[in-house]
Amino acid sequence: MTVDMLHLQRAFDKAESQGDTESLDGLLTDDFRSIGEQGFVLDKAQWLGKFTEFAYTSLESSNVEVCFYGHAAIIRCVQRSYSTWRGQEMTLTVRVSQTWVELSEGWRLAGIQFSSLSDA
Repeated sequence: MTVDMLHLQRAFDKAESQGDTESLDGLLTDDFRSIGEQGFVLDKAQWLGKFTEFAYTSLESSNVEVCFYGHAAIIRCVQRSYSTWRGQEMTLTVRVSQTWVELSEGWRLAGIQFSSLSDA
């Protein structure tokens, strides 16, 4: 089962890095929430909408860990990204926690939280 979650995590990273909102929409629960590295909260529509002003140049996940809890799974990793937000270049290194839930239609991402790490 871990392999399936790693596949989903990689599919999510790929869709996110490409700004593929159609694929992302299918991977997220309707009540999805994102908690940003500065504490802001975005619902599903807001999170998908960010791609109108935001784009990744590169996105890399490492130290990926998967833990299962019945019909839920937590994926933790470190992400390094280069992106642009409203024309401003950004470089971030964050620890990420993703909460996935198994629904009748399959596994979906219910929440994601980012915490800043030093870029050392």
